[in-house]
Amino acid sequence: MGTTGVALQRFTELDEQQLDTRIQAARDALGDRLVILGHHYQREEVFRHADFTGDSLKLSRQAAQTNAEYIVFCGVHFMAEVADIMSSPEQISILPDLNAGCSMADMADLEKVEDVWQELSEVLDPDEKVTPVTYINSAADLKAFCGRHGGIVCTSTNAPRVLEWAFRQREKVLFFPDQHLGRNTGYNMGVPLEQMVVWDSTKPLGGLTRQQIREAKIILWNGFCSVHQMFRPEHIDQYKARYPEAKVISHPECCFEVCQKSDYVGSTEYILNTVSSAEAGSRWLVGTELNMVSRLKEQLEPKGVAVQFMSPMVCMCSTMFRIDPQHLLWTLENLVEDRVVNRIAVPEEEAAQARIALNRMFEVSA
Repeated sequence: MGTTGVALQRFTELDEQQLDTRIQAARDALGDRLVILGHHYQREEVFRHADFTGDSLKLSRQAAQTNAEYIVFCGVHFMAEVADIMSSPEQISILPDLNAGCSMADMADLEKVEDVWQELSEVLDPDEKVTPVTYINSAADLKAFCGRHGGIVCTSTNAPRVLEWAFRQREKVLFFPDQHLGRNTGYNMGVPLEQMVVWDSTKPLGGLTRQQIREAKIILWNGFCSVHQMFRPEHIDQYKARYPEAKVISHPECCFEVCQKSDYVGSTEYILNTVSSAEAGSRWLVGTELNMVSRLKEQLEPKGVAVQFMSPMVCMCSTMFRIDPQHLLWTLENLVEDRVVNRIAVPEEEAAQARIALNRMFEVSA
């Protein structure tokens, strides 16, 4: 067992109250030098210690506006990368557990995307015909790829505006890594399903014919969120059979059929705000991560608003769940001793190219 493991092992013996007390003591000692960011999908034991809570991009922007020396991101790897890219050189981005990744983000890596770009060149000139669009849920080097190739980043909120911009640049879009956000957004913009094809990077030309590539408006990466893929249209049908008056709200990372059956579709912030402002007596079936839905249910129950998780199976983000109070405390107590652990630092050349794609998004979304 390495030094990190030995250090962390000491914290496993602490109970919840001891962890909370020591986390608060470390926060007090660090003062304004520290800001803790908590994504909506974090477990409650961690979420309650956050200075800012929300979606990943919102959190990075908030942290960048502070004078904090240390940005501790309770989320996953790509989020801490974005925080590093957007913050000042004096700020240090930290991920309490380096194993907290994102399975969807991992489905598209730079080598595979560059291979796709090369394969597309066998059919057309991608730098003239295709705008690459990467979801914020992706590695920094993919954001940099988009920066180099006239592309852009999107979020689940601004995806329609971003795609409109992308089509003004070139006639086609390569959208990665989440096929569902791309398909749902494209369809709502009037792009026919048959003009949205899925590229399978394990097959020559993505498993597509040259004609399919030429006729496609959106080329979708064969990626998905393991949590949101668990929600199925039959879950909605079964719930509606019991509660016909219920409203259904889903994240656009859900499959096309689920989103089509939903009354509302939007980002985690949109879901949070919509359900939180619901009228007393209303009932909601929610298709997003379990920790967030459970938090909503607990908060709204006294108001007479019923909130139900869409899947009958436990369906939390396992990589988000890696950030626990033990890792958070270990991180903070190291900082108190002026030791930085688990720093996330994007190389400056890569960060500069990623900023190009991010700034295009900010301009489009303004």
